[in-house]
Amino acid sequence: MSTLKFDNNSIRFDLQIIAAWVAPNSRVLDLGCGTGDLLSYLKTRKKVRGTGIEHDEEKVAQCVEKGVTVLQGDINAEVLDYPDEAFDTVILSQTLQQVYEPAALLRTILRIGKKAVVSFPNFGHWLVRLQLLLTGYAPVTRQLPYEWYDTPNIRVISIKDFRRFARTVGFKIFKETAIRVNGREGRTIGFIPNLRASFGIFLIGK
Repeated sequence: MSTLKFDNNSIRFDLQIIAAWVAPNSRVLDLGCGTGDLLSYLKTRKKVRGTGIEHDEEKVAQCVEKGVTVLQGDINAEVLDYPDEAFDTVILSQTLQQVYEPAALLRTILRIGKKAVVSFPNFGHWLVRLQLLLTGYAPVTRQLPYEWYDTPNIRVISIKDFRRFARTVGFKIFKETAIRVNGREGRTIGFIPNLRASFGIFLIGK
């Protein structure tokens, strides 16, 4: 396990890992790009040609303020309009658990992108398990800060679930990293990641 600290002017720890997997001067599509932090970082540091898709109007406005090219819309619908291999990398960061048809979306992502990076909160984390065991209530943690009735998450995914999902759907996992984030610091988790990591990050392809 290793510990890394954020630079004051840098992006979140999980986004730094994703950025490290993106090649310089490549074509990138960020689905659910939020306020555009990752695309802005990639544009500045790696000179990528990046585009984002985001549903939230306020976040789209923040993307525009940062000089990020962004399309407001539903990622499930908008991705259908792109031709095969239009991008070198498609990013789906902390969004998979909110998707109604994850298999269909990932197949489309791997049609329009040569590879994809997918990250999500790990519902197999020990704190999630412990809260459910001891309290009997749906867990609420720093990574999953919602009550059951107002959460945007409609899927429960663990790191082990995603590995099995890859075999079932038929895509390859080229690289994976499990992490735990605490404030401005992040740690990569190598030992029993499904139990100890709060997020999983996967590089996938056909």
